[in-house]
Amino acid sequence: MKIPLKIPLKYSARSLFARKLTMALTVLGIMLVAFVFAAVLMMTNGLEQAMIASGNDDNVIVIRQASASEINSFISRDQAGVIETLPEIARDESGKSLVVGELIVIINEKERASEKEGNVMVRGVEPLSMAVHKGVNITAGRMLEFGKTEIVIGKKTSEKYEGCGLGEILTFGMTDWTVVGIFEANGASFESEVWGDVNQLMPVFGRPVYSSMTFTMADPSVFDQMRDRVKGDPRMTVDMKPEKKYYEQQSSSLGTFISVLGTIISIVFSLGAIIGAMITMYAAVANRTTEIATMRALGFKRRSILTAFLIEAITISLIGGILGLVAATFLQSLSISTINWDTFSDLSFSFAMSEDIIITVMIFSLSMGILGGFLPAVRASRIKIVDALKAE
Repeated sequence: MKIPLKIPLKYSARSLFARKLTMALTVLGIMLVAFVFAAVLMMTNGLEQAMIASGNDDNVIVIRQASASEINSFISRDQAGVIETLPEIARDESGKSLVVGELIVIINEKERASEKEGNVMVRGVEPLSMAVHKGVNITAGRMLEFGKTEIVIGKKTSEKYEGCGLGEILTFGMTDWTVVGIFEANGASFESEVWGDVNQLMPVFGRPVYSSMTFTMADPSVFDQMRDRVKGDPRMTVDMKPEKKYYEQQSSSLGTFISVLGTIISIVFSLGAIIGAMITMYAAVANRTTEIATMRALGFKRRSILTAFLIEAITISLIGGILGLVAATFLQSLSISTINWDTFSDLSFSFAMSEDIIITVMIFSLSMGILGGFLPAVRASRIKIVDALKAE
């Protein structure tokens, strides 16, 4: 029985490096496509992380029924009073209920670098807001004193906008506000906000009601029963959502847009990379016609030759994919900003790499290699021995 011969891997490796320039150009094309695709996925992931990090598993947010976000919501004082007395609300060590009413408004401020105006979210907070919004920490200066025209500002807003640095004066609502602290929130969207005393901000903006209320549950497992009971009260025209779910929904529209647009761009670019890989492999087949015929004469099967050429194409694509991922990791040091479509405020976030992104990009790169190398590999496997030798 004749055992079919297999082409060793070192043959494919030598063949790749025999055409260094064409291989390098093809790798570069695939690398750029992988870089763009990874950047899009990292951008979407960074946006989702920034929004989801704003939520806490034990927290519930209350907004007006049918409101899409806090910015177009209001909670009356009577409704706030009912919410504050809910027995499901957790208490701190001193026995105070962990519930806060907050005000959300948008102001226009100039960017430090470009002098362009951007929308900045101002959140009116209460003394217990830091306890309810876990993960928010003052990293420079101090917390504001309630009852005074003092504010604390998220790190990203502080870096981006004029008048938002520690010790500076920010003017809005015909009032001068002193920046007494800078806070961080583990990359959450809170870092794109300005926080002030809700009771100072309400008269300034002519808003006698809260935009939303947030509270911590003692037992999150009873959320559904609590929500149904509150919604059954005819006085309570409100909607209650787990805080994480609320912020996930806030990022869905923008995240979907970035993903769809980026994927379309990546697909268009990938077509060019596939064509480049195909041209490279067709050129390899044309230059090695006699060599392929000789291997066929020695007993190598068509499928062995097809496999060898496919391995070459896949190797090129994987190298390009790895290099694209390596280049994309440097984007994690960058912070970008955009408009949150649900609140119309500026939102800053960073690119974020993950294991899922690495796997997705490598599969994408592998697909480009297979699509670009399959037809040339088939062409190589179908070369007839007699015709090839005659052509020589």
